[in-house]
Amino acid sequence: MSRVRIKFCGLTRADDVAAACTLGVDALGFVLTRRSRRYVDLDAAVALRTVVAPFVSVVALVMDDEPAWVAEVISRFAPDLLQFHGAEPAAFCAGFGRPYLKAVPMGGDGADVAACAREHALAAGFLLDSHALGEPGGSGKAFDWTRMPRDVGRPLMLAGGLTPANVGDAVRIARPYAVDVSSGIESAPGIKDFGKMKLFVQNANTAGAA
Repeated sequence: MSRVRIKFCGLTRADDVAAACTLGVDALGFVLTRRSRRYVDLDAAVALRTVVAPFVSVVALVMDDEPAWVAEVISRFAPDLLQFHGAEPAAFCAGFGRPYLKAVPMGGDGADVAACAREHALAAGFLLDSHALGEPGGSGKAFDWTRMPRDVGRPLMLAGGLTPANVGDAVRIARPYAVDVSSGIESAPGIKDFGKMKLFVQNANTAGAA
């Protein structure tokens, strides 16, 4: 399989942003929905964005937020990608003229990934997370990785409950385009642990190259 990409999400501190870039992470997610424990206000997010190294993608996570807020995030924060984590319909997601990822809730009975892909025909990819419909994610719980589909036709990112200890198994079983981690590399919500960050990258890369 090709190299698995890595996204760290829920960044709130400049030191953590710089460390993630040094470790070779492909993308960084900043939570800009107020309902999350990892929310960073827009002024702080704009400051953190200046720390991001070249060729590292910047992702703004929103969840059922009002259009004016999403537009302000785009105008001031200038993300490379939007990540919609709620029940946003395709027309809403595509209406901002930016590439976007759509989170798919796999908790509970789980969503129909193929149906979501058909609805969101313009999505750049899909993030399969362990939260149930209506939940914000970041719970630290995993879903059954054997449920990862193979034939959606667009990149699939695996999230939910990933840690340095299990990311290798997750990559080998699910074979995702990318892995996305937040709580699994933290000492507290929004506070990343460098040792965990480093080990997560090492183990993901090792499994992806196998």
